[in-house]
Amino acid sequence: MQVLMSATQSTYEEEEGTYQFYMEYPIPAYLVALVAGDLVPADIGPRSKVWAEPCLLSTAISKLSGRVERWLSAAESLYGPYIWGRYDIVFLPPSFPIVAMENPCLTFIISSILESDEFLIIDVIHEVAHSWFGNAVTNATWEEMWLSEGLATYAQRRITTETYGAAFTCLETAFRLDALHRQMKLLGEDNPVSKLQVKLEPGVNPSNLMNLFTYEKGYCFVYYLSQLCGDPARFDAFLRAYIEKYKFTSVVAQDLLDSFLAFFPELKEQSIESRTGLEFERWLNATGPPLIEPDLSQGSSLTCPVETLFSLWTTEPLDAVAAAGSVDIAEWRTFQTVLFLDRLLDGSPLPEEVISKLSECYSAQLDGMNAEIRIRWLQIIVRNDYHPDLHKVRRFLENQMSRMYTIPLYEDLCTGTLKSFALDIFYQTQNQLHPNLRKTIQQILTQGLNPLLAMDAAAVMADPLAAVVEDKPPEAAHSAISLRDVNVSA
Repeated sequence: MQVLMSATQSTYEEEEGTYQFYMEYPIPAYLVALVAGDLVPADIGPRSKVWAEPCLLSTAISKLSGRVERWLSAAESLYGPYIWGRYDIVFLPPSFPIVAMENPCLTFIISSILESDEFLIIDVIHEVAHSWFGNAVTNATWEEMWLSEGLATYAQRRITTETYGAAFTCLETAFRLDALHRQMKLLGEDNPVSKLQVKLEPGVNPSNLMNLFTYEKGYCFVYYLSQLCGDPARFDAFLRAYIEKYKFTSVVAQDLLDSFLAFFPELKEQSIESRTGLEFERWLNATGPPLIEPDLSQGSSLTCPVETLFSLWTTEPLDAVAAAGSVDIAEWRTFQTVLFLDRLLDGSPLPEEVISKLSECYSAQLDGMNAEIRIRWLQIIVRNDYHPDLHKVRRFLENQMSRMYTIPLYEDLCTGTLKSFALDIFYQTQNQLHPNLRKTIQQILTQGLNPLLAMDAAAVMADPLAAVVEDKPPEAAHSAISLRDVNVSA
């Protein structure tokens, strides 16, 4: 097997069959990672390779060749030299439970994401941004993950704007902020996990704090700081200085904010950190939505068609002919289509006439689109109990083993009247699933059953090993919050 590691140097001694790795820079333990498998490499740039199983290599090359160097160069122009030498990417099986992880020198990413060009672009650029924010300078505690994720999301969008334009960046941001508000509505505005400085109580798994607030509320705070400067380029200069000052160390929020005020003494003189209603302390410790959100008007050319089409499909009386003929969604970007479908999801269950006409107009077309689009259409089918298209849900779950595509469908199936349908699919596919994913789906399927029935169902579903190693009560896997809403790259 080929062995790879998040390291700046690697050697292989063929006679002994031994791989050796060396990392010349200090990094936190969470960035140490190793992978072994039937992996083959291909160059995609002067300092980048993709590693993938042979059946995936040509697709990975075609999707990323030349692009990664463009993104690295854009990031360097904003935030200074890329210090890690190599920026390679390894594609892992679709059953891998994490979408992407920014291990230095070697980004880990699931192969499922290759289906969607735009999600692949955003996910990889986000991991590129982590080379500066998260890898070079790291949050000192898991209670302040926003220091890595909020800054990386801001940097990702600066890189995206430089390479793809402001309209595309605004579209992606609108899509993510929609998801943030959806999560807020479900959680409630006083939920403590919506704080940027979340208190990590004893016994709480830090991974449960990986939510959209960490990313999007963190991003909004960083965006607010950039707006205080009056010029994004001045804020870029501050971030370069911040990286240089704290490189290879762990920081807390006060380090970032003190450095910000020292870099902009005029803002410190104005006591900007204490501005009424926008106090830095309130940003960090108040629950609820971001205090300020970015101006996304530059994306109106892409978002307005989505809003228009959604309005046509949800205004009574329905004129399906006019709605379907108003725009060709085949010409849309992926983020436009998923934004439209997410709005329909939020409005589900829809009137019977609407869902049947939507299926008539779009179902066959959506079948040929990427998984990020199909998963949302299938959720609409399930939430509306639209039985004529249920066979598509079965086919999808028989072929998709990724957590980000299976969990939301199983949650929706078990919320309504289709739990027996979900059980049948699970029995057929459980041996293909990652053990952690299999356990989570088992919890979803048994949630809400009579305790004795739940025990019987769990016993039927569980494999022998899972039954032995389960020595503590499982976390509640199914709630009002779809895990799709909190599925994010690391």
